[in-house]
Amino acid sequence: MRRTLSIHGRLFAGFAVTLVACCALMVAVIYLGIRYLPTYELGGSTSSVAPATSFATSPTTAPTSGPTFGPAPAGRDHTIAVRTKQDVWHTVLITSVSGLLLVTVLGLAAGRIVSRRLLRPLHRINRAAARAGAGDLSYRINADGPADEITQLADTFDAMLARLQESFTAHQRFAANASHELLTPLATNRAILQVAAADPTGAELVELVPMLAANNERNITIVTALLQLAGAEHAQPDADPVDLTALTARAVADCTPRAEAQQIILVTELDPDCAVVGNAALLRQLLVNLLDNALGHNHPGGSVHLALQRDHAVTLEVDNTGPPVDPDTTERLFEPFYRSQARIHSNRSGHGLGLAIVHAIVQAHHGSITATANPHGGLTVSIELPVRAS
Repeated sequence: MRRTLSIHGRLFAGFAVTLVACCALMVAVIYLGIRYLPTYELGGSTSSVAPATSFATSPTTAPTSGPTFGPAPAGRDHTIAVRTKQDVWHTVLITSVSGLLLVTVLGLAAGRIVSRRLLRPLHRINRAAARAGAGDLSYRINADGPADEITQLADTFDAMLARLQESFTAHQRFAANASHELLTPLATNRAILQVAAADPTGAELVELVPMLAANNERNITIVTALLQLAGAEHAQPDADPVDLTALTARAVADCTPRAEAQQIILVTELDPDCAVVGNAALLRQLLVNLLDNALGHNHPGGSVHLALQRDHAVTLEVDNTGPPVDPDTTERLFEPFYRSQARIHSNRSGHGLGLAIVHAIVQAHHGSITATANPHGGLTVSIELPVRAS
């Protein structure tokens, strides 16, 4: 794997190379300026020569008193004659200032190019943030180049936008599904009330009251489940350990009569001493919802297999038979009000919040949950909980 310098290292290396190049250019400018621009006519005694800088019109008109160092280059009409130390310092000053100006201009140009190249992804990140603030979560930075800090920031920002987009989409589906779930029984109640009001004798009231009570009970169940979901999403695990083995055994015992009534075989494999740090009430709700889902989406003569094991973590697996489940929709089973079967084919015995509550409880306990469609029908839900809260 090719190793890439960090943005700090790249900036440092870039400035170092620029500094060295500027210093080398500065030295070259001063040397070439001192070496070739003036003609040196330094005599043996500086006291007899006037300390001034003079310009010769041509190399042949230069004063001949004393030796001349370095003839003037051919083809140049004007040269600087250096006769004293003051002329040397003056020439060095002019050449140094000229070299400094040249190096400054080139250095600023190089720094601008390098900085714009290195910081270009920041402009794209700013554009993505502005579009996200305006409500557009579909834009992605897709930064290329070396994997430095800025590229990593861009990738993290893209991942955050993807999660936000997925979350907002799920909330929109939740709002639509919740409205539909609550609207149907409310509309049914209105129709029942209208029928009862249209009958002055009240003869049909005896038949309509049980229907009205059943719809009202369903509304209460849905609202209660929503409250449980909200509580699970914001719950904090307790500090005391919970014996998940004993909790599972009690939940299985409570569901055994229902399994027998539905002619479903309930098999359990429980390892002893499966203790986790968490909220006992929420963990019991998790077990009840898992068993209720496994029994509710099953068929007579089917089976439910529950296994609880402890290794590096506590693993809970519930495997049930039942109707086929589309493998592409297993992740959506944890969304509120989502059903694997279409609503028009559903018996509407459930409210579509059971696995959503399970998912929220698992997240509150810092665990992980997966759902897998079984090849011959049914579903396998696997949960992994840490032995101690992370």
